[in-house]
Amino acid sequence: MRKLFPSYIRVPVIFFIIAGFVEYFVESGNQPAFIEKPVVLVFLLLVLVILLAMEGIVGAMENVLYQSLDEEAKARYDAKQAEPSKLVLWIKTTYKNLLGSKPIEEEGEIILDHNYDGIKELDNNLPPWWVYSFYITIIFGVIYMIRYHVLNADDQFTEYEIEYAEAQRAIEEYKKNAKDLVDFNSVELLTDIADLKAGENIFVAKCAVCHKVDGGGGIGPNLTDEYWILGGGIKNVFKTISEGGRSGKGMVSWKKEGLKPSEMAQVASYLLQFQGTIPAEPKAAEGEIWIDPTSTETDTDEINTEDNPVTEDTEIVEVAEN
Repeated sequence: MRKLFPSYIRVPVIFFIIAGFVEYFVESGNQPAFIEKPVVLVFLLLVLVILLAMEGIVGAMENVLYQSLDEEAKARYDAKQAEPSKLVLWIKTTYKNLLGSKPIEEEGEIILDHNYDGIKELDNNLPPWWVYSFYITIIFGVIYMIRYHVLNADDQFTEYEIEYAEAQRAIEEYKKNAKDLVDFNSVELLTDIADLKAGENIFVAKCAVCHKVDGGGGIGPNLTDEYWILGGGIKNVFKTISEGGRSGKGMVSWKKEGLKPSEMAQVASYLLQFQGTIPAEPKAAEGEIWIDPTSTETDTDEINTEDNPVTEDTEIVEVAEN
């Protein structure tokens, strides 16, 4: 019995088709199914073994049947096997009909009058793949012209802006579900009540022993004043919690102690709420006054003006002193 494809083609094709179905129907996230779930790998290996076993059994049966034939039957079988398959014959015949080429005996009918040093030219048709590809480009050109020049569909710049906006929305949605991707460069101040409550629980459990529950400071510095040793603001505070304080005498690195980035963002956002509060026993200020670099000079000038209002009496005193 003639086979359409040899076994070295059949086995890989069937195996990869089955593997594709498994990958499609088995939920495995971003990882391939056979990596995420070892049982899938075991199943695929079992399928491969079964396919190889089936090919071996069929091949052995064919060999037994072939050996049982007489010489004349073997010759007929070998001749049958040597013939090209019906599929191959159909492809060759179809291509030849589409090509429209003439056999050598009939080439005299399509010889042109062109003669170059005895070299003659045949008026053969172009290959069908070339001709139909050219027709497709014409159809595509007509559709393109109608779509973009008659119906005024979105051009490539508009499509880029739409895709960019969709990508940004996808990124924001991804960040909501992947909060542990945050670091001290990308962290933002959290204001959601649930996040602040979670930060409070972490602070009370892990930080209050050094900073006190009200942030007034103990072993650790006071968190209620405007003085900071390693800088204030959400980014600096997150980095201090993550990487630890000063070498040899500062706070431990909480990322090494098991706090997740999302948890460090929560506790950093919570402890910044201590700013400006009055603790029961405030510790003396340490470090330097930290000014947010993102604040404008105008804001600073307004603050200075509010702290030191200029009045006519002040001007008179200054003149008298001069």
